[in-house]
Amino acid sequence: MKMHGNSTTGLDVDIAQDAPTPLHVTLRCASDQVLAIFGPSGSGKTTLLRSIAGLHRLDRARIACRNEVWTDSSTGRHVPTHRRRIGFVFQDYALFPHLTARGNVAAALGDTPAGRRTAAAERWLEAVHLSGLAGRRPAELSGGQRQRVALARALARDPHVLLLDEPFAAIDRATRRRLHQELDDVRARVRIPVVLVTHDFQDVVRLATHVLLLKEGRGTAAAPI
Repeated sequence: MKMHGNSTTGLDVDIAQDAPTPLHVTLRCASDQVLAIFGPSGSGKTTLLRSIAGLHRLDRARIACRNEVWTDSSTGRHVPTHRRRIGFVFQDYALFPHLTARGNVAAALGDTPAGRRTAAAERWLEAVHLSGLAGRRPAELSGGQRQRVALARALARDPHVLLLDEPFAAIDRATRRRLHQELDDVRARVRIPVVLVTHDFQDVVRLATHVLLLKEGRGTAAAPI
């Protein structure tokens, strides 16, 4: 089930657990790839993504990105989520409701001097075509606009890998097509591995370079598209 790619700039995952959700997966995603994790509900897709992010610990696991080991159960190594260079877009976007779009993105810029965070946040919002809405709070934005804020916030962390958990699930088809194009545009500028969890095959066809079919916690097929 391994994918071809440059492991020095990519993501390497080898994980296994039998309970509570069986999950046995080995994968590689290079910096120029979008790997879609595709499968039915309950197959372990989100658990796999959360494991990469460090939000879920497994019985047996080795997870590395750019040759930095994040998880290695054989040595007890487990780098906490906040120290992993990941950008994570959750299905519900997980935006701070009391902050503006600008504030949500700026919150991800902890390594940037305070005086430069506002300008940096606005540049990321401009990259996802939201520069005119920087002062609005999530409740004042549409679902597609909230998704763009979440993407801008994830990328603002300067991640080594981008994790997308059903990012288009709550968006209508027309908006989804526009966001597909915007994600393509952003990915062309930021060359990092992208792991996309989805149950919609149109997302796979439109965005993925590779696909891993997950069934009952096991990767049953992995191949270029």
